[in-house]
Formats: sequence, structure tokens, C-alpha cells
Amino acid sequence: MTLPPGCSRVRPVGGGDINEAFQVLLADGSEAFVKTRAEPGAGEYAAEAAGLSWLAEPGALRTPRVLDLDERYLALQWVPGGRLDEVGAEELGQGLAATHAAGAPCFGDPGGIGPARFGALQLSNESCEHWPAFYAERRLLPLARRAHGSGALSAAGASAVARVCERLPELVGPAEPPARLHGDLWSGNVMADADGRPWLIDPSAYGGHREVDLAMLRLFGAPSPRVLDAYLERAPLAHGWQERVELYQLLPLLVHAVLFGGTYGSSAERVARRYAG
Repeated sequence: MTLPPGCSRVRPVGGGDINEAFQVLLADGSEAFVKTRAEPGAGEYAAEAAGLSWLAEPGALRTPRVLDLDERYLALQWVPGGRLDEVGAEELGQGLAATHAAGAPCFGDPGGIGPARFGALQLSNESCEHWPAFYAERRLLPLARRAHGSGALSAAGASAVARVCERLPELVGPAEPPARLHGDLWSGNVMADADGRPWLIDPSAYGGHREVDLAMLRLFGAPSPRVLDAYLERAPLAHGWQERVELYQLLPLLVHAVLFGGTYGSSAERVARRYAG
């Protein structure tokens, strides 16, 4: 564990399953949230910092400012926590729509972020011309191979994922330009400040299909139904999007199967069988 030099008033706080987290006072007097752990991946915190800046660039949603950055830690602006109210939920939905609409230069790394990172798991963000190819080759197939190799996904489940990938051009709906994605948008990565306003944290940002963020936000319990309603008012989704929700939830289910095992593999297999044809 390494903290910024000269920091004081160090207090442990909740920081997720991967990192240790602390509230500290930096040497310049700034209050900060610091995440750190033994042997983080090379460039991991720099990628997170770049993702936060990229998501903040359109000015539609807040992300914490980066106060200090090192290979061994990331220090972010301290945001006093609160509860997301209905005004905040509406702001989240509309802000997410605007952030997605700000776009990305490609399906993949927009530049300076590198591979996708989910804890110790890394996935290639090398660009693809078309979304179905990116979703298959950079996400589903590598994850299925790893999950099957670790015993978290059965051979039948891996085969079902492969069949889904073959069918993706007909499953993903009308073509859309790359959206500016958070990339790991479950409800725990949306925090509310003391005024009930939303902030995005812990991104794994890249250019992708906007339904990915929305599907993941619903997988583990969206903050409020008003989020999706506000999003759709600002940016309606293509016809048939309701039928594609689980198609895009297959991604986080496979990520969780690789990282945590348990029942995530069987859940991923069930979803893959639905779309395998």
C-alpha cells in the first residue's frame, strides 16, 4: 500500500472489492479519495484517470477531478456522499444520453486509455470497424475462453457464446456510431453527492454501443426507473432494444464469471442459450 507523499488525516473508507481506499488530506491541503493496492497493473490508475477525464469532457455528468497520480495510487477529489434523489436520477439519465452522444473515434480505445480493465482482468480495446466484430472478438469470445479455462463456464456455455457471436450481426439491431461509454456502469459506480446529484466513478471507458451501459445499469439494480425514462426522452433507443438487454448483460456476466466464479457462469450460459439460435 502506497499513499501520496506528505498526506495526513488518513482514514480507511469503502473502496470496492479490488483496491484499498482512504480519505486523506494531501500535502497541499486538498481533501482526497485515494485508491491503492499492492502490485496494481502497469498503467491501471493512469487509464482510470484518462477515462474519468474523457467522460467529463462533454460536460454532461460529473466525475471526480484527478488530484495526484502514480503507478501505485490514484488520488481523486473528495466528494461528500449522499443519496440520489429524483432530480438526480433525471440528471443521470439525460446526462448519460448526452455523454453517449458525444461519441468516440472508433469502437475501442479512443486514445490514451489502453486495454479495458476490470480489476486484474484486462481485455483488448484494439479498434474494430464494426460493433458486432468488436463485441465478439474483444469481449465475448476472450471472456468465454477464460471462463471455460478456469472452470467457471461449461463447454456447452462456451459453445453457446460462440454461436451468439456468429449471430451478432443480426442480433445487435441497427448500426449506430460509437458511443462514449463508461464501460462498467453498474449502480455501485454511480455515486450521489450531498445534494443528491450523480457522479460517475471507476470507469473502464471505450467507444462502444450505448445499450451496453444501459443494460449493465439494470443488471444489478438501476438507481431509479426515472434514469431510463429520462434517457429515452433525450435519446430514444432503436426498435427492439428491450429484446437486446440480456444480450448486452452477457458481457458483465462473463466478466463476473471470470473474476468471481460462483453462479455467474450458469447465468451467462442461460443468457447465451437464449440468443444462440
